[in-house]
Amino acid sequence: MEQRTLGSSGTKVSALGLGTMTFGAETGEDGAHRQLDRFVEAGGTFIDTADVYTRGASEEILGNWLAGSGRRDGLVIATKGRFPMGDGPLDRGAGRRHLMRAIDASLSRLRTDHVDLYQVHGWDPETPLDETLEELAL
Repeated sequence: MEQRTLGSSGTKVSALGLGTMTFGAETGEDGAHRQLDRFVEAGGTFIDTADVYTRGASEEILGNWLAGSGRRDGLVIATKGRFPMGDGPLDRGAGRRHLMRAIDASLSRLRTDHVDLYQVHGWDPETPLDETLEELAL
């Protein structure tokens, strides 16, 4: 599969990425693991998920596959934070507190110590852009 550079990062990713939004909803764990196996066998390296995809189940399914497959080093894993994962007033947004808690929870579900691309899943009109950008720069 063709590889491309991700922005100006120097990181190479497959031209096609696998989105995992349906994992845990329309696609059960066994089916998701088969999709992941086929994707990697075809040369895919870029896998996208988010904390809110099926309230964390997508990340858990991907994490189980990563832990069982031993393929983590050859992949670029992207996830996102921003939308509510709980009912509290601080369990949402692109502010420092929420993003820090969101990435920690994502790493736990993904069963890995890092992600390769962390994204803000949507605009947050209540958080100053400088705060969001400062947090992402860490």
